[in-house]
Amino acid sequence: MTTRILCFGELLLRLASPGRELLLQSPQLQVHVGGAEANVAIALAGFGHKTGVIGTVADNALGRNAAAELRRHGVDTARLRFAPGRMGLYFLETGALQRPSEVLYDRADSAFARAAADTYDWPALLAGAQFLHLSGVTPALGRAGADAAIAAARAARAAGLHVVFDGNFRLKLWQAWDGDPAQILSELFAVADTVFADHRDIGVVLQRDFSGAPAAEIEPVAAAAAFRAFPQLRRIAATRRVQHSVDCHDLAAHVFTRDGAWQLPAQRLDGIVDRIGGGDAFAAGVLHGLLTGRDEDYSLRFGLAAACLKHSVPGDFLCLATGRVEALLGEAGFDVRR
Repeated sequence: MTTRILCFGELLLRLASPGRELLLQSPQLQVHVGGAEANVAIALAGFGHKTGVIGTVADNALGRNAAAELRRHGVDTARLRFAPGRMGLYFLETGALQRPSEVLYDRADSAFARAAADTYDWPALLAGAQFLHLSGVTPALGRAGADAAIAAARAARAAGLHVVFDGNFRLKLWQAWDGDPAQILSELFAVADTVFADHRDIGVVLQRDFSGAPAAEIEPVAAAAAFRAFPQLRRIAATRRVQHSVDCHDLAAHVFTRDGAWQLPAQRLDGIVDRIGGGDAFAAGVLHGLLTGRDEDYSLRFGLAAACLKHSVPGDFLCLATGRVEALLGEAGFDVRR
């Protein structure tokens, strides 16, 4: 593949209690490498695309092993830089029955969060790329992250790249500092070509509450408002999730452009293994369709299939080849593949 997509964001370590235990119920934690943007890069590499990550990681064994995990999955880490400081962490307690899963962030003052925007040479870092993907997690980390995300997106747009922005609104992170999410996220929406966002993300950006619209109209109404507010925006895509229990969800998806709308009915996900990273797998699947010149319908179907499959894979990212996703699209069934 000649198309190249770069992802800018923080590389994280996930520390999870084993099975369905409470955090530190027993003295052990399971470690996975992740981070929203890294998850997208790994999934796209698995789909056959040339991907790379941009960011700052801790110059220690944790950071270097995390970078090595990305390389193991085919992601170019040459644009990662190592700096003194700590690794961003988050802790996961997987729920069960009526007990929801819980995430505890430990990302303050990480090497990535402290990296100033003007320390990134964006023209050099973006050279040779066609797409830049970033998410709302980065500006939620603090002023430095917000400035860096905005600088990256603006530099990419000025260089003619297709800018992809995933809303990924994380209230807990925004509450930790005095940032203005509406103002900051609107600056990122303003330079994006493709946005992954539902009516809640759009509501935060536009400071509007769309919940009063009829259920069938809430997403189209929110998308229309975003298209009016951001003239350069071409595409808005998102999943819709209904949770029956911790282990049983319905997952649907839609995409809106200025010329049309595509919606897919919900798929029942019963017996979920790991839901973390489902949205990133969806974004990677949709981007796979765009990167290969497919139409909106195929891109959306591939994205939803990828998101569904992520719920069957432990860890933060989807690491399945295109053929495995295509098999689900073709309803190949559940027989053992021999």
